[in-house]
Amino acid sequence: MTMTYRGTTALITGASSGLGVEFATRFAARGADVVLVARRVERLERLAAELDERFGITATALEFDLAVPDAGGRLRAELAARGITVQTVINNAGFGTHGPFAEEEGAVLASEIQLNVAALVDVSRAFLPDLLAAAGGPASGALVNIASTAAYQPTPFMAVYGATKAFVLHFTEAVAFETRASGLKVLALSPGATRTEFFEVVGSEAAAVGRFQTPEQVVSAALRALDKRTTPASIVSGRANAATAAATSLLPRGALLAVSGRVMSD
Repeated sequence: MTMTYRGTTALITGASSGLGVEFATRFAARGADVVLVARRVERLERLAAELDERFGITATALEFDLAVPDAGGRLRAELAARGITVQTVINNAGFGTHGPFAEEEGAVLASEIQLNVAALVDVSRAFLPDLLAAAGGPASGALVNIASTAAYQPTPFMAVYGATKAFVLHFTEAVAFETRASGLKVLALSPGATRTEFFEVVGSEAAAVGRFQTPEQVVSAALRALDKRTTPASIVSGRANAATAAATSLLPRGALLAVSGRVMSD
């Protein structure tokens, strides 16, 4: 099945900056209505107004904290109360930390796991029945989860972040297999270093590996995959990033860990 945009609604988490803004803009440009979810409501409202005016679609700004229990169920209930059903979910919200694990703050790590893993699973599970109901029809959509090139090897000094993204990658690939006969496109997108606010939150660009990409380049890679008749379960954005990710499977585990540790500690 090919991807449908016009006449569908896409839910985008982490939509106040970076990849979230780019996904919202590109989906709106293709005729999809968008639901923008984040905590920074002023940014969401500005973006929603801009997308409404530029593309003539309906953009809904929704201030929502994904760290709450049952985030997916609550979010779906809020949209149902507004009469909104979504056909595409883009789980983009997440953040990373950098430094020796023993020196990390426990509360920050718990929030990182909650947002990167628990909320992503919760939102995916809450909306998956709606996505499957639309799949294969005239309003067929997708489930897109943002992983990372950090998912392909251990990441010393970003131990928790890398582990959360490895979870996202494997979780998404498993869901893609389970739903493969439905017509729903399920994709794990793994960007490398990208020019967003990510490294401002991390507090250092020491975690950046390889050449930086722009949000436009990363989202273009996702759209190319979604526009294929058969969408792969996972992709890495950028040829160099993809080559590096593939090479990790060729190294002995100990050697891979040693290389990753040297790179991440620089």
